[in-house]
Amino acid sequence: MRGVASVYPARGRNAWILGQRPPRPGVLDPYKPQGVFLETERQASGTLASSGVVLITNRECRWRCLMCDLWKGTTPESVPQGAIAHQVESAVRTWSEAGALPEQVKLYNSGSFFDPAAIPPSDYGPIARHICFARHTVVESHPLLVGDRALELRDALSGSLEVALGLETAHPDVLKMLNKGFDLGQFSRAAEFLGGSGIALRVFLLVNPPFIEGPASLEWTVKSAEYAFSCGASAVTLIPTRVGNGAMERLRDSGEFVPPTLEGLEAAQRAVLALGRGRVFADTWGLEQFSACPRCFADRLRRIEAVNLSQFDAPSVRCTVCDN
Repeated sequence: MRGVASVYPARGRNAWILGQRPPRPGVLDPYKPQGVFLETERQASGTLASSGVVLITNRECRWRCLMCDLWKGTTPESVPQGAIAHQVESAVRTWSEAGALPEQVKLYNSGSFFDPAAIPPSDYGPIARHICFARHTVVESHPLLVGDRALELRDALSGSLEVALGLETAHPDVLKMLNKGFDLGQFSRAAEFLGGSGIALRVFLLVNPPFIEGPASLEWTVKSAEYAFSCGASAVTLIPTRVGNGAMERLRDSGEFVPPTLEGLEAAQRAVLALGRGRVFADTWGLEQFSACPRCFADRLRRIEAVNLSQFDAPSVRCTVCDN
């Protein structure tokens, strides 16, 4: 790990991160989700299940994480009571009209489901009724918000609950510099609470976070996955660190952040799978930006998606352009 770049302050990091942001996109409709789609995901049982994803429109997260660009899909203020339930209802209507109600539902809200300023607890009941067909529901949260509201949602649902926590890295110094607002001890306590409450845990990890150089980046991805599994995670999702929020561009230009490559993501997935501790998913959203070869990208994307489903490593794609 290198020293902190001069562009990134030791104090006043919230203000600095906000100051790097590009203009906020246009006004969002609080009654419409950002996205609704279907995918297939391997379950902890080993079976493949249809998974419906709702990208909820709601208030921006209270934390200012260094690498986050999810604020682009949020509102500056809390949405009206009932708006979130309306968004979920419209998503279910979309799936129903397509004749494909999914077995699993992911309610991702660009922040923390258990933040009452983002999703009013009074909406939990209506949301649960709208997705009563789902065997399993996944939401995301900041570790410090894991508590009684998670139990309230668990008890409202017809099926089981899983909470995804963004650990990003188990490197304690880098975690602090990411401005996440929690430490490893607080993360482990949140994980313990979930496990003791019969709630499954999924963990998000960054591939090539800032401030970690060269081979150490892969090493720390594996160490972070080991830590996540030791905390009870049944799944780890590997997310390549992206530019796009202003702050990451500044760190890239100062040499403190080296954007990941497609090869790096493939290597991380292979290495974490080799641990044999749980499911390992490589995030494929916008993956083309990490590819240096347009000729083999489609084949490599299909390979990663196949590994996500099978949870078995597959031979690397050979390319006459890349291999030469």
